[in-house]
Order: sequence, then structure tokens, then C-alpha cells
Amino acid sequence: MRIARIEYQNEPHHVAIENNQCRFIEGDIFDEWQTTGTTIPLDDVTLLAPVQPPQIIGIGLNYREHAAETGDTVPNAPVVFLKANSTLNHPGRAIELPMIAPDEVDYEAELAIVIGRRARHVSETEALRYVLGYTCSNDVSARDCQLRIDRQWARGKSFDTFAPIGPWIETELDPDHLAIELLLNGKTMQQSNTSDMIFSCANLVHRLSQCMTLQPGCVIMTGTPPGVGEGRKPKTYLRENDEVTVRIEGIGDLTNPVQRERL
Repeated sequence: MRIARIEYQNEPHHVAIENNQCRFIEGDIFDEWQTTGTTIPLDDVTLLAPVQPPQIIGIGLNYREHAAETGDTVPNAPVVFLKANSTLNHPGRAIELPMIAPDEVDYEAELAIVIGRRARHVSETEALRYVLGYTCSNDVSARDCQLRIDRQWARGKSFDTFAPIGPWIETELDPDHLAIELLLNGKTMQQSNTSDMIFSCANLVHRLSQCMTLQPGCVIMTGTPPGVGEGRKPKTYLRENDEVTVRIEGIGDLTNPVQRERL
């Protein structure tokens, strides 16, 4: 099933998508809910990020080929970081190049896990029972801040608009065998499969739940495959008027334009 969040009559609503129709949901998607008889064509709605996450957790260096691309060794444990909740961005909305750091903004196609119920100290074998579903995400990063100016990643990962998520949550999916790619202005820049992930989705949920309570709606960005702009020769960063698309098998496309931040 696909669960989306849309803007309708200036209010957000969760809907179930079927045959290009949005059927409105009554209730809480993290608890008890049901669809109503009200529908609207998918083409007539504005998609929002499918959840408003209480936590946005990122994982670094989680694809073997990406670790090789960066010159890093394969990590023995997940590289965990946090993105500010204010980074949340919607399908079709602009990624903004920050006024104070516009020159080295990079893309990162990532499969995102959406937690469905409170998870704390869960086993790896039980971990996916705590997952509502999966969606596309783009872990946008200001590389100059992340890698050279600051001594840690928080600011470089946390500029406003740096976490596009969508277009919807797919609830029935094998997350560990999905084709994933990123297109920049129609050109394929990243192309891989989630089977190259070092730490599986179940393993990530298990490990993260040992150190923090994962709340319903929490989004875990599971890492990016090779082909990021920072690793290319010459380096390729996002520029105003670019268009970037994350495409994941079984989910769909998440597309965002790029513009400079304006007051």
C-alpha cells in the first residue's frame, strides 16, 4: 500500500493511493485508521513529505562502493548523524543553496525507513515489525561545511530544505534488494542496489533502538551509493535551476528543483 500526505483545501491529509486515486484516511496512520469514501485524482493534489518526522537520523558510509569512492574503510558499525527537523522538504519544492554556503551543495540518493511504532531495544529479527514502510529521500549536504570548515557534520547536513522526502510511503517492500539511482538534469549520477548496503534496514533499526527511542514517524536515511558530486572528477555540485530526482524501485520518483536561498 502507498500512503501519502497531501495538501487539500489548505490542510494536510493522509491518503491511500490506488490506481492514481487518493482515498482519504480517517484516523492515525501510526495507530488505528481506515479509508473513507472520499477520493480525489492523484494528478489534482499537491504532495507533501509523507510524514512530519520527530527525528531525522542519517547513516554515513553504508554502501561498500561509496566507502571505496571516499577512500574510507568499511565501517565496523553504522556511522550515525542527525539532521535538524527544519531540513524537511517536500516533493517538488526547491532545494535551496544556502546564502552562506552555496558552492559545494551535494546530492545523496537514499532509501528512507519510516518507523511505525515506538522502538526501544528491539532485536534485529523483530526490527522490521516496527517499520511502517519506506520512501525516497535526498540527504543534501554542504560539503565545505561538512568536510572542511566544521569539525563535525551537523551544520553541513542541516540547512533548511536539505531533507526532501517522498513521494509517499510504500508499506509492502523488501528494502534490501531495490534498485536506487539519482538523476541530475536527466543524467544518471548514482546507480546501485540496496543489496550493497553494509548494514541492512533491520540491522539499522536494531542498532539505533539500542541508543535512542525511535518514535512513530521517525525517518532513518540509510546511506547513499557511489556517484555523489564530491567523489567525481571534476566535482559536481548542485547549481541554481538544476533538477534532481531520486528513483527507487517499488517506490517511485522524488524530484526537486534547485534555487538559491532568498530572503
